[in-house]
Amino acid sequence: MPELPDVVVYCEALGERIVGATLERIDLANPFLLRTAVPPLAESFGKEVIGVRRQGKRIVLALTGELYLVLHLMIAGRLRWLPPGKHSPARISLAVFTFSTGRLAFTEAGTKRRASLHLVRGEAALAVMEPGGLEIEGSTRDAFARRLTHENHTLKRVLTDPKIFSGIGNAYSDEILHRARLSPIALSRKLAEDEIARLHQAARDVLAEWTARLRLQAAGTFPEKVTAFRPEMAVHGRFGQPCPVCRAPVQRIVYAQNECNYCARCQTGGVVLADRSLSRLLHKSWPRSIDALE
Repeated sequence: MPELPDVVVYCEALGERIVGATLERIDLANPFLLRTAVPPLAESFGKEVIGVRRQGKRIVLALTGELYLVLHLMIAGRLRWLPPGKHSPARISLAVFTFSTGRLAFTEAGTKRRASLHLVRGEAALAVMEPGGLEIEGSTRDAFARRLTHENHTLKRVLTDPKIFSGIGNAYSDEILHRARLSPIALSRKLAEDEIARLHQAARDVLAEWTARLRLQAAGTFPEKVTAFRPEMAVHGRFGQPCPVCRAPVQRIVYAQNECNYCARCQTGGVVLADRSLSRLLHKSWPRSIDALE
């Protein structure tokens, strides 16, 4: 799922191309993309785009007439700016937005249709869609600590809860926890003051650094290779590869359709965390430490 750094760069690229332009029409290839009926989608046609902004992991296109188009890419949704004469890939296309300055394709890979488009009227209706998570950039340590310790959950769960922190998902939570040298299963209310401070600083630094990196990679073009798996990442998606800090093999916990990646030596005191399925299968043969694994 595109997370805060990806969504910020998407918004910037869109802003450069469509702010001040007219939305001429939206052609839906999949009717299930649109999740609202009032106001009707056609009411947005002919309106000027007056702003593009992020709402959590959503992209908001502000139009004249107090209308807002809200795009949620979910896991496999992506945006493509189409060159003149270029068609949107039919197999994965959900919609094509035609502006006076060009066309934008909204695509989604795979068969599960989770991406969504909403059209709402007024700031109040837009605010209802806001998950309410704290924006990390510019946040104070105290505000961060209050959100972090409001309930007692694992750090992985807290960081990825959009009602607690804004824009962080599976990928960047792994990177933040590795930078902070904290276990993904540590409980939020059990952290010492210095650990909270370290986590707050890591969250600010990782998100800022990756936003700057992705902005530089786009370099004035429209972002093309938006992915949660990047070779420059420290641990996310790098199971079995060496940790860039200590060179121990990166470990993972697989759950549902996700996995959590971490370094046992840097984050868990050398303890290899139990994977629900694999550790149950191996039972007594499950390695209890990174040294036993090596």
